[in-house]
Amino acid sequence: MVRKTNLSVLQIIPLSFQHVFAMFGATILVPYLTGLDPLVALFTSGLGTILFTIVTKGKVPAYLGSSFAFIPPLIYVVSNYSVPIAMGGVVVAGLIYLLFSVMIKYLGVDIIKKAVPPVVVGPVIISIGLSLAGVAGDMASANLPIAFITLAIVIIFTMFGRGMFKVVPILMGIVGGYLISLALHLFTDISVFDPQRLAEFSEASWMPAIPNFVMPQFNPSAILLIAPIAVVTLVEHLGDILAISKTVDEDFISDPGLHRTIAGDGIATLCAGIGGPPNTTYGENIGVLAITKVKDPIVVQVAACIVLMLSFIPKFGALIATIPVAVMGGIVVLLFGMISSVGIRTLVDDKIDLTNTRNLIIVSTILIFSLSGIGINIYKFTFEGIGLGAIIGIILNGILPEKIGV
Repeated sequence: MVRKTNLSVLQIIPLSFQHVFAMFGATILVPYLTGLDPLVALFTSGLGTILFTIVTKGKVPAYLGSSFAFIPPLIYVVSNYSVPIAMGGVVVAGLIYLLFSVMIKYLGVDIIKKAVPPVVVGPVIISIGLSLAGVAGDMASANLPIAFITLAIVIIFTMFGRGMFKVVPILMGIVGGYLISLALHLFTDISVFDPQRLAEFSEASWMPAIPNFVMPQFNPSAILLIAPIAVVTLVEHLGDILAISKTVDEDFISDPGLHRTIAGDGIATLCAGIGGPPNTTYGENIGVLAITKVKDPIVVQVAACIVLMLSFIPKFGALIATIPVAVMGGIVVLLFGMISSVGIRTLVDDKIDLTNTRNLIIVSTILIFSLSGIGINIYKFTFEGIGLGAIIGIILNGILPEKIGV
């Protein structure tokens, strides 16, 4: 559903491209890291945003892009199983969103806060970042000087950027690192590009083509690795909707309702099961709303259509694939550390007392089960990784008494 707008086409197009620039870096980074097709990720991001708009009655100016929370289990499942099997887990994650949407409609938003309070969410987010430390190190080590230069560019734009540049540090890092790598490739004997990727770029067509969609397959062990993360990202969703509401001075928790925004996110993630990563509302685009002061949802809807069109250009996907590993390595060194820092901030902001034995047990247990590689086999199911840590944390939070001796 698209509401009537007072903006002209000449106003909408440049405003929409700002949202495209804001989402682009993070959205292509996730498939790059997980072995998924970036063009499919762009397609499911654009489609997911449009579906979210329909479910929320065209009222919420939110853009949906690739979720970082699912990176660790996606890397594992794609590497050890296959992309279609990973997509089965993505589909189930979307169904979990829809289940919670129904529960929230009839039981209220407190059900999320009770099931996954900050004492559970914090250490799970910390684990997500720490579990990716090795990946960041390996990627940056491909060429440390390029990685450090790219990292410096991201830091500069993050700390000192103004206006739109403040919300696109990842994109600026990719562009800056790429241009420096290209200069070295053209004018020196140093090259950090993959020759095969360059050859594929040369051969890729500008003519529109259907992205490489896949049919999801369902494997119980893979589902248990990926799907439980959805319970934690529900809390992230709540925070984003509150932030968007505050930014545009609306109450989207009440109208169209949190159950609708979660359902929209769930349907977007379910549809991402054709080959893309799970979707989530993007903080970068909330920043664009704050900077431009334009809250009309039509701007985000047009941005989604632009992204959809880009996803049908093979040359564009081949260009993304040529980004040197070291460039991405410089970005993720900071990015993965920041993910863990968000988890720490979650504990700090909610004043979680770690001198409290109950809290200490929950946090400690989640961290070790998430990061140690421990697996629990029950019948034909294997629980391991961050999904296992999240499940253990939710169970402990539900059964441990608030006070010792109770």
